[in-house]
Amino acid sequence: MSNVARADLLGPLLKSVSRSFYLTLNVLPGPMRDPVGLAYLLARAADTIADTSLIEPARRLSLLLALRAAVGGDRSDDTRRAIRSIAGEVAGRQALPDEQRLLESVEPALAVLDEFDVADRDAVREIVTTLTTGMEFDLRTFPAEDSGEIAALRDIAELDRYTYLVAGCVGEFWTRMTCAHLPGTFGEPVETVIARGVRFGKALQLTNILRDCSKDLRIGRCYLPAPLLAEHGLTPASLMGPDASLRARPVLVELMTTALAHYRAAADYAFAIPRLSIRLRLACLWPILIGLETLRLLAANEAWLDPAKISKVTRNDVYRLVAGSTAVVCFDSVLRAWIERMMREIEATLGTTVIA
Repeated sequence: MSNVARADLLGPLLKSVSRSFYLTLNVLPGPMRDPVGLAYLLARAADTIADTSLIEPARRLSLLLALRAAVGGDRSDDTRRAIRSIAGEVAGRQALPDEQRLLESVEPALAVLDEFDVADRDAVREIVTTLTTGMEFDLRTFPAEDSGEIAALRDIAELDRYTYLVAGCVGEFWTRMTCAHLPGTFGEPVETVIARGVRFGKALQLTNILRDCSKDLRIGRCYLPAPLLAEHGLTPASLMGPDASLRARPVLVELMTTALAHYRAAADYAFAIPRLSIRLRLACLWPILIGLETLRLLAANEAWLDPAKISKVTRNDVYRLVAGSTAVVCFDSVLRAWIERMMREIEATLGTTVIA
């Protein structure tokens, strides 16, 4: 692949489909940027395939598994035909031009992957395999979006495993990439940092699940475990009722308490990065601050299960958090006080105290 094509793939295309995550990608130290960026692109393409509701679920699953095989190095004729189908059949069903271009770029992305050294290539393959396992879980667990049916996760353990598959594994990947490309960054045992990185990812995914719960329910997906709902006299269908936000408030409190405990591990992860590793620090601080701001909005949202009242951080607030953290990135005491203040405000609204 030409350098121009590679630069376009990991530059303008990546920026167009990564939304706020591009802020994090763009600030990463140079050695990490390409493998992390390519892993994001491939995972984003897989996610787009899994979410294309105009294609029936069994076909989406088939194409998702083919993409996983291709990322894993399978270059058989059947897999190549499936990748071409992604560029044609699935790309043609996208309403957004950037999503269409992403799916049309899968083959060039695989070519870039083949150019990586063995360690980076294996790391990208592993993370994409794990992430697509989470997407496969969605397609196998939940009914078709237009079926009128709804399914919930079986228990808290299944929710915990799901948050690992779709986000916790990213914290593990991120840590291993940091250790490979920036050795000596962490002054603690790698396994300790990896465990925190996994909890970092789980914190972000739990936040997304709670924020997007109302929309997911309306396509048949309830990520809130059925036994937890039953404890409070709720069912997945009842979460769409007019009084659902109030009735399900105890469920929100319990899962937000779990998320906050994970965020404390995420903060420890960020503070383990040396103060002068400014880019890497910011890349970790931004999602923590944006995630906590989302939880603050959720805690105060009396209609959190109303799809018209999603707790979404505004662009101006993102800019405020980015600017503020950039100004104090080297000052641990200031950052710790800021993060603790956000957590205490959330806890006060929820009426809880979080134990890590």
